[in-house]
Amino acid sequence: MGTGFFSSVDDVSAQLAEVGYLASTAVATTVFLADRLGKPLLVEGPAGVGKTELAKAVAAVSSSRLVRLQCYEGIDEARALYEWNHAKQLLRITAGRDETWEDARTDIFGEEFLLRRPLLQAISGTESTVLLVDETDKADVEVEGLLLEVLGDFQVTVPELGTITATRDPFVVLTSNATRELSEALRRRCLFLHIDFPDPELELRIVKLRVPGIDAALADSVVRVIAALRAMDLRKLPSVAETIDWARTLLELGAGTLDEQIVRESLGVVLKHQDDITKAGAGLKLDQVLDAS
Repeated sequence: MGTGFFSSVDDVSAQLAEVGYLASTAVATTVFLADRLGKPLLVEGPAGVGKTELAKAVAAVSSSRLVRLQCYEGIDEARALYEWNHAKQLLRITAGRDETWEDARTDIFGEEFLLRRPLLQAISGTESTVLLVDETDKADVEVEGLLLEVLGDFQVTVPELGTITATRDPFVVLTSNATRELSEALRRRCLFLHIDFPDPELELRIVKLRVPGIDAALADSVVRVIAALRAMDLRKLPSVAETIDWARTLLELGAGTLDEQIVRESLGVVLKHQDDITKAGAGLKLDQVLDAS
């Protein structure tokens, strides 16, 4: 059973646009299917193309609580699922020195001493929830197994308390930058969506929406230069987020047009490595880029 956030693909597009997320037809369709089928949505693509923002946008339009599990190398069950508040347990044991261990154990392994981490938070709440498992590819394979277990039935067994089952299934978004291959088992559990850099027309719409007041010609120039930079052999290609940052920077600088000087002075907003900046400075033919039809 799905969460019922959206009534159609067009409804997805319209609602996401209301919170500033312009979705392609492919994105809107996959989000709609994930919503209707109740399946986790695995979103892959380069950094900065809107994977995390998609989950935030779904939470915003559905008035849902956003629960985020940020993955990193070495994350374990205690950080992802739950752990016990050992300091509080120790204080409780110390306070009740005259009681038997059996009495103390029954008390200290209760709800009051349980620290709910994101996965348990997402399935134990009663309100509408969007669970974002961000940068899943940075976690170890063991964490993938944990995700499969939790996302399979949306339930968790805490040995001391029993099984906790979701009363309301969350809408789940897992993101990946594809720094490593995720397991086939996890992929089978999810609907898959690849988000790449948007085409120039969509990126221009995004810039105009996210940078109110920018001149149309300047916005068009920004998108053209970004496309030219992405065609170069750079260590890190500029993301959509950096396109928006650059457009805002140019607006703050009062730039009406792009020229060699303003590009050279502000390129650090777009490119994050000195060798990329050097390469772009030498290889970017601004006149040709801006004159292209």
